[in-house]
Amino acid sequence: MAKRFTLEDFLALLKKYDVEVIEDVKIDGDLEIELEGSAVDLTAFTALYSLLSELGNFLYHANMALTYMQRLSSMLGIQMPFQLQVPTQIAAPVAKVEVPAKPAIPEKLIEARFEPAKVEYTGYIEEVVLGATRADGGTRDYVIKLGGEKSLPFYIFDKPQPNLPAIAIDVFDRPPALAKAVKVHYEDVVGSPAEWAKKCVKKFGADMVTIHLVSTDPLLENTPASEAAKVVEDVLQAVKCPIIIGGSGNKDKDPEVLEKAAEVAEGERVMLASATLDTDWQRICEAAKKYGHVVLSWTQLDINNQKMLNRYLLKRANMPRNSIVMDPTTAALGYGLDYAFTNMERIRISGLKGDEELNFPISSGTTNAWGAREAWMTESPIEGDTPWGPRELRGPIWEIITGLTLSLAGVDVFMMMHPLAVAVLKEVFNTLGGKVKGGVADPGKWIFAEV
Repeated sequence: MAKRFTLEDFLALLKKYDVEVIEDVKIDGDLEIELEGSAVDLTAFTALYSLLSELGNFLYHANMALTYMQRLSSMLGIQMPFQLQVPTQIAAPVAKVEVPAKPAIPEKLIEARFEPAKVEYTGYIEEVVLGATRADGGTRDYVIKLGGEKSLPFYIFDKPQPNLPAIAIDVFDRPPALAKAVKVHYEDVVGSPAEWAKKCVKKFGADMVTIHLVSTDPLLENTPASEAAKVVEDVLQAVKCPIIIGGSGNKDKDPEVLEKAAEVAEGERVMLASATLDTDWQRICEAAKKYGHVVLSWTQLDINNQKMLNRYLLKRANMPRNSIVMDPTTAALGYGLDYAFTNMERIRISGLKGDEELNFPISSGTTNAWGAREAWMTESPIEGDTPWGPRELRGPIWEIITGLTLSLAGVDVFMMMHPLAVAVLKEVFNTLGGKVKGGVADPGKWIFAEV
C-alpha cells in the first residue's frame, strides 16, 4: 500500500539518524507539493533543494525532481539560493572506449600494375597455309598463314600470336549492286575482275583477294563453269597474292564451278568457298584434295552444325586437318553481331580446350556489314529519328566495328570491301600484335599505356 511521505517527515528522518551523505539510494514515487495561499516556507524549500542538488550528482530520479522544482520556483517567482545546471537527458554510464588515432593521409596511392590473366589451354588452333610460292610449286610471291594460336586473340603477353589476322578484299566477275560509299572506289575497274584485284592489292593493301563467280548463278547470266574458270586464271595472272574463290551461292551449280576453278588453280593452294551441309561438300573436298587446295567449311550461326560439317570433312571426305578453315557466318553490327561474336568465341575456346572438330582458323564475311541499312541509307526511314550522319563515314565505321569486334572472338581472315575499313583494321591488328615498333606498340606494352 502506498504511503504518503511529507518533506517534514523526510527531513526529520534524516536529522534523527544524523544522515550527512546518501549513496546508492534510488527514490521511486511521485513528488506532490501543496501550497496554501501565498505563504511559502522558504527555509524548508531551500533545504530540500540543497539536499536534492547533492543527490542529483548520483541519482537519476533526483535530478529529474530538481528539474521540476527549478521550473516550479521560476513559475512562483521564488529566488533560488543558487543555480543548478541539470542535463536535459541523463544517460546510463558508458564504458570508456579508447579511440584510435586518426591515420595519416598517405602522400601517394599504392602502386599497382595490371597483371593479365594467364590461362593454359591444352589445345591449339591448326595452322593453315594459303598460297604457294615457286618453291612450293606455285606462282605466288608470298603465302598467308592462318591460325596456329595457343591462346585467345592478341594475348601476346601470354602466348605469342604466330599469325595476325589477314584481310582479303572482295572482287566480283560481274558488276554487283554496291553501296555508293563503296562503289566510288571501284568504278574504274568494276568491269574487269583482274584490274579490280590488282587495285585491291597495290592501292588498298589487301593481303589476299576473293573472286566471287556470281555470274554463274542460273538466275543471272548462268555463266558456264569453264568460262568462269578463265576469270580465275586472269586474276591469278594479275596478282601474286593468295586468292579465295567463291561461287554464286547456288547449291546445285557451285560444286561444278568450284571443281573447275580448283583445276585451273592447281598448285596455287587457293581456298574454295564454300562447302556447306546442303551442297555436295564431298565433291568440293575431292577437288580440293586432288589439286592441293583448302576448303572453307561454312555454316549458319550454329556451333553444332559447324562441328557436324567439320566432322564430315574430316571423317568422310578425309580432308587433311591443315586444309580446313571455318566460316560460322558473320552478322553485322545491330543485326545479330552479339550472336555471331558469341558463336565464334565459343568455337575458338572449344578449339583451344582441345575440341578437334573445332580447332580450325575462322573466316568472317565482314562485307555483310553493308547489308545493314545504317551502313548505306542516306537517312533514317523512321519519321522524327535523329540524324544518322554522313553515310560516307557511317558505312566504313559499320564495317570496322563489325570486323574489330569479331577479331576479339578469334577470326583469322576477314573478307572486306571498303578501303578505309581495311586500312583501319590492318593498323589495329599490327598495333595489338606488336608489329609496329616503338612506344606502346611494342608487344604487350599497349596494355599498360596511360590514356
